[in-house]
Amino acid sequence: MIETREDYLGSLRGRNLDVYLFGQKVEEPVDHPVIRPSINAVAETYELARRDPDLATAVSPFTGERINRFLHIAASREDLVMQNKMQRRLGQLTGTCFQRCVGMDAFNALHSVTFEIDEACGTSYHQRFCDFVAFAQRHGYVIGGAMTDVKGDRSKAPHQQADPDLFVHVTRRTKDGVYITGAKAHQTGCINSHWLIVMPTMRLGDNDRDFAVVGAIPVETPGITYIYGRQSCDTRAMEAGDVDSGNAKFGGQEAMILFDDVFIPNERIFMDGETDFAAMLVERFTCYHRRSYVCKSGVGDVLIGAAATIADYNGVDRASHIRDKLVEMTHQNETIYSTGIAASYQAAKMKSGAWLCDDMIANVCKHHVTRTPYELARLAQDLAGGLVVTLPSEQDFDHEKIGPLLQKYLQGREGVATGDRVRILRLIENLTLGRNAVGYLTESLHGAGSPQAQRVQMARAAQLESRKKMAQKLAGIETALDDPAAEPGGYLERVFKPEKP
Repeated sequence: MIETREDYLGSLRGRNLDVYLFGQKVEEPVDHPVIRPSINAVAETYELARRDPDLATAVSPFTGERINRFLHIAASREDLVMQNKMQRRLGQLTGTCFQRCVGMDAFNALHSVTFEIDEACGTSYHQRFCDFVAFAQRHGYVIGGAMTDVKGDRSKAPHQQADPDLFVHVTRRTKDGVYITGAKAHQTGCINSHWLIVMPTMRLGDNDRDFAVVGAIPVETPGITYIYGRQSCDTRAMEAGDVDSGNAKFGGQEAMILFDDVFIPNERIFMDGETDFAAMLVERFTCYHRRSYVCKSGVGDVLIGAAATIADYNGVDRASHIRDKLVEMTHQNETIYSTGIAASYQAAKMKSGAWLCDDMIANVCKHHVTRTPYELARLAQDLAGGLVVTLPSEQDFDHEKIGPLLQKYLQGREGVATGDRVRILRLIENLTLGRNAVGYLTESLHGAGSPQAQRVQMARAAQLESRKKMAQKLAGIETALDDPAAEPGGYLERVFKPEKP
């Protein structure tokens, strides 16, 4: 059972993964200086569970034991809310992506989707899936969710691609299971996981049966290759010292995964050919995952703290315009958190017993996330000043001749060490331009779907006809709907008549 940071680090060693970085095979990812900060971030999810079990653990209905909340199926609104609170706290503790939300959201989505496939098709996916959940919980594994295909020609369906490998698909079926080939891009924390859940990335048609596959695979399965993604300023982790990296301990991770005839046994297959349910899975997963972006409010807390600190170190923290900018950063950051929490509180119980957060508000949450971190980054850089991008290196500060001169000329207000001022500037650089800007900015823009994907979902849930009838009724125009807020099954009905737990 993996319960502590040390347990987790030990579980990653000696797996002989096929990992490439900078054109070279990585013999032991745990010891690579570029990869290690991302491993440390995942390890913090175990440490938080140990330090604060009320926040980061839950009692499993599958095992009866207390487990890490990242492996828990939400059985109430409160479970969903506690996920959000845990996510914000981890963002505060690491200042980066801690890489376990994808697996948590895949677990929750699959619980209800497999139940409904079985109900419609007479399959046995749900029991298989529940058995796998219990297995993962008993061992305390990290689960990675692999959804985003490389897609090729975006105007064509998977079966229409010139090369079918541009979407992960089944290449052959045997009595024992299936073999898959293809690639998944932007895979957060995949090398730091123990198991991957492979899922379709989009709505599928009748001719896309081979692409409608969901299955769980150990990360070290033969035939899988990982190509580690570059991050801005990533080689600073390979330099001596810990100042220039900005956040030397924690970082995020994305990689491309290549599957070459990878075997999935029958007991780990949770969808195979049921194309009608691919869209359901994608929509439920993204619903969970888009409100999971409350984690960015935790990272935002760190950035706001860094901006306030540099204002203090510069001696301008009492200026009214400085305070106003910090208030604006706080307002925008709390908007992210508020919408995520609202989506969880407005949840509904699914047929399987799992609870699904509100789709409309989840998409609103993520749509704020595509914009707000960029504005917080702009304001933080505004408060930091030009030094955030022109600081000399740590080696220059350590130099016998020029180091003392830099200490003299780069000091801030009296009583603040120049070295401390440099460190907070490097943290702001890390979050807004450097390595952890990958997770805080670009991932905020494209993760869980690009901004247009959220706008499409919001348009579907907008219920404009109901809203038109509200206005028409108040204006004295006869309408056919007595209660315009009660369109059966619609978003407005859920707002005013939430299901009781």
